[in-house]
Amino acid sequence: MKVDAENVTQAIRKSIKELNLDDQFHTVRTKCIGRCDDAPVMMIAPENVWLQNIKTEQCKKIVSEIDAGKTKDSNHFLYQFGENTIASDSIPTKQRKN
Repeated sequence: MKVDAENVTQAIRKSIKELNLDDQFHTVRTKCIGRCDDAPVMMIAPENVWLQNIKTEQCKKIVSEIDAGKTKDSNHFLYQFGENTIASDSIPTKQRKN
């Protein structure tokens, strides 16, 4: 299930260009990374932060949040490697970040 992933990828790339962040960011398209319930999902390296449920019209704001180092404050924050919880409605409440 691609859930508009290609359009989101293109919107992210366009936002990076519009914000003149080409030298700071690089995108890589992947196949499924196993979070269908939260798709489309974006993973930011090297911080290993995952964002969820991204819509094309939100991409410029998301790229700005990434650039400002505010991904954990984003409404799209899903998970960061090393944490014990995932902020997803598809995860049982006792494991989910509230």
